[in-house]
Amino acid sequence: MSNSDPFTEAQKQYLAGFTMGSDVARAVSKLPVLSNSVSNGATISLDANGVSLDGNAVAAGPDRFARIAQQKVKQNGGKLSKEEQAKADKNPLDMWDEIIARSDAGEFPKGTDVFLHKFHGMFYVAPNQNAYMMRLRIPGGMLRSWQLRGLADLSETGAGGYIDVTTRANLQLREIPDDGARRVLYGIRDLDLISLGSGGDNIRNCTASCLSGIDPDELVETIPLAKRMHHYILNHREMYGLPRKFNIAFDGGGQIAALEDTNDIGFRAVEVSDEHADESLPAGVYFQLTLGGITGHKDFARDTGVLLTGDECVEVAGAIVRVFIQHGDRTDRNKARLKYVLDDWGFDKFLTAVEEEWGRPLRRIDASRVTLPHHENRLAHVDFHRQRQADRHYVGIVLPVGRMTASQAREIAALADEYGQGEVRLTVWQNLILPHLRTDDLEAIKSRIEGCGLHWRATNFRAGLVACTGSAGCKYAGADTKANAMTLAKHLEDQFDLDLPINIHFTGCHHSCAQHYIGDIGLIACKVEQGEDTVDGYHIVLGGGWGDRQGIGREIFQSVAFDAVPPLVAALIGGYLETRSPDEPFVDFVRRSSDESLREMATTTA
Repeated sequence: MSNSDPFTEAQKQYLAGFTMGSDVARAVSKLPVLSNSVSNGATISLDANGVSLDGNAVAAGPDRFARIAQQKVKQNGGKLSKEEQAKADKNPLDMWDEIIARSDAGEFPKGTDVFLHKFHGMFYVAPNQNAYMMRLRIPGGMLRSWQLRGLADLSETGAGGYIDVTTRANLQLREIPDDGARRVLYGIRDLDLISLGSGGDNIRNCTASCLSGIDPDELVETIPLAKRMHHYILNHREMYGLPRKFNIAFDGGGQIAALEDTNDIGFRAVEVSDEHADESLPAGVYFQLTLGGITGHKDFARDTGVLLTGDECVEVAGAIVRVFIQHGDRTDRNKARLKYVLDDWGFDKFLTAVEEEWGRPLRRIDASRVTLPHHENRLAHVDFHRQRQADRHYVGIVLPVGRMTASQAREIAALADEYGQGEVRLTVWQNLILPHLRTDDLEAIKSRIEGCGLHWRATNFRAGLVACTGSAGCKYAGADTKANAMTLAKHLEDQFDLDLPINIHFTGCHHSCAQHYIGDIGLIACKVEQGEDTVDGYHIVLGGGWGDRQGIGREIFQSVAFDAVPPLVAALIGGYLETRSPDEPFVDFVRRSSDESLREMATTTA
């Protein structure tokens, strides 16, 4: 044995065999998980190329769930959708250098690269704007003042000079030029923010109760869980292999709904009292697992009968997502959501697959043993309210259909620093909350909010006004929803002093980003022929709701040109105020009224 070679030939052979055996063992250790995803007699084997399915090599790393699912479609004679094939040809998570190079060349993406860029939060929104929109990931809607201030600066130097709040308690920058992707992608990272997975076929921003930790009525804090879910997604690459977008929400049972029943996975805080507890189910707070919400397809998340502790939620969500990755439809984009797997399999089969993936049985409890909270206040996201902490308040600041200018964002950040604890909380109602304010400072804060052109108090129309981006910035939208929403709100406020809130949701297309089916009044955009012209119009649904008022709105009017919408809605509200029972909410009035009577009411003048 030479001095330069410390091992004998026999030792080398032993070490080589040991290393190979270790590699094989590590790969084989994955096979029980992989085998869960294989059906129809398909065979998984291990060869020099890694893992193969019926002799065809597929990825053995964290992308294996999605790759095997794609391979199964082809082997069974199916055809991947255009978007699914694009992901098979080029992994969008590996496009960073390409995106930066394209930015340096001053070019926008073309073809399927437009779709793949969305995985990095970069949306090319032509032809409505020859620009990018960037969507962020802000788990639980929790933002620090210095981050908001930095985003305000970035919006002026690299985007349109304004920031939009979304219906997932998230933020968007718009009007980013072709050479601006590098600037904003690096700029948000300097602010400890990311956009990875905020678009495309990914788990979108994880939402929670925006008053987490300060709500006097909540059962449990949920923003910490949304953050844990966020980091779980970021650190498990397979969580980016979905066949379609996916939503997760945590509701703590407090005053402001997280709309968990509209999500693919909803975690709803409930209580088990001493009366219904036993050794296997101690009294306390749990989360009720609900699955399959997608209101754009007219379905809410349904109770599974499963109760989870807070510590179990994230891992179980991961198992649910993996089952969906393996079995979701990759041929038809319209059927590629979790709802359709549940419709096809039924809950029992799906939950059994989740148990196999998680490696533990789920806690299945009869609903009669749990108590659901009923604390929601539909106006708790606007105006000043007391926190659970002594001498502390929060204020819900009203943003015109979710938009604030850069200078307004800086002023909000300054208020959070000067009067609060540097926190800014975003809500699913497209506005924001400043918490931890002292009683002695409230008048000064009111003056500062009004001084920057925003409001802390809203009418019962404007407080529940929700609008997606619309045709001003989204290629799918059929109307300028934000502008139309403001026009309608002004028209109604000039005529009525409403004593109960009415939620009005404007959405621009079938994607239903503004969730028109759950509004008291929901409007989905369409094009309407008016003489020789084609103008913005809406189909109008009535009587939607969430939570205790859960229900899908009924389509009562079709293809109404927008100039006819304000008088039509005013006539409906006028008829409601004249004929309602004492203190009757609008949704109850609509649900007891026939379609014919509502149409007849709309033909009168307000």
